[in-house]
Amino acid sequence: MNDSAIYETHLEHLELIARGKVRDIYAIDAEHLLMVATDRFSAFDVVFADPIPHKGELLTEVSNFWFARTAGTIANHLTSLDLRDYVSAAEYRLLKNRSVIVRRLKTLPVEAIVRGYVIGSGWKDYQATGSICGIELPAGLLQAAKLPEPIFTPSSKAEVGDHDINVSFDDVIAKIGADKAEQIRDKSIQLYLQASDYARERGIIIADTKFEFGVDENDEVILIDEILTPDSSRYWPADEYRPGISPPSFDKQFVRDYLETLDWDKTPPPPKIPVDIIERSQQKYQQVRDILLG
Repeated sequence: MNDSAIYETHLEHLELIARGKVRDIYAIDAEHLLMVATDRFSAFDVVFADPIPHKGELLTEVSNFWFARTAGTIANHLTSLDLRDYVSAAEYRLLKNRSVIVRRLKTLPVEAIVRGYVIGSGWKDYQATGSICGIELPAGLLQAAKLPEPIFTPSSKAEVGDHDINVSFDDVIAKIGADKAEQIRDKSIQLYLQASDYARERGIIIADTKFEFGVDENDEVILIDEILTPDSSRYWPADEYRPGISPPSFDKQFVRDYLETLDWDKTPPPPKIPVDIIERSQQKYQQVRDILLG
């Protein structure tokens, strides 16, 4: 891995399309994009000035692992194009472990969130309403309780700096049509269950996760972005899990928990993250990668 964190990339011969919360996206040609996972850290939809070293490499490795495992469930955006054909030798050394060349697809404007446990914003929603995103749940559930079955709780896909907003399944149908909405819901739950079974055998609980989808030139739904990383999922050590508390985690919830102790209103500018919090967070990303991939 690289010795220092990469906050932004600046490639000489490729056009920068966008800088997301974590990824820098470049145009390869009319049909392909280069996605670079930087070490930027975001929480509460705010991008922080303090990167987490090696995070982009770890996210890329974990995501590619899951894309390979789920390729039989749904097509994804990865290609076999070789990065060395599009960047300089120096850029290749910098990017090779944190980049993927993907198909250029039309992104569907939905965050496909699957929850298997009552935690995070879902716990707050349940406490207030007895439901999560309008889905009625049994009474008397404890914090972090396992749900009878996973639920699909979509949200809008926000621009950088904006907050995602929970939406109903009917809202998703109104945006993209019933056929695609049902495909996204069913595939998301199938992917979650498939990954949860694998992770549970290795002592990890996936409490919730989010997926993103696009459509190709044939209007086929394709899995895109990243999947099942510590940035897009809540990972818990199974041997420390018990209902009634917010379990320790292998993901960026560790930093979120620290931020919740501060007098910060979750809008820019973000506070500075202490070095020890950054180091411990990086260790958690590494740990979950090692457990999942061996």
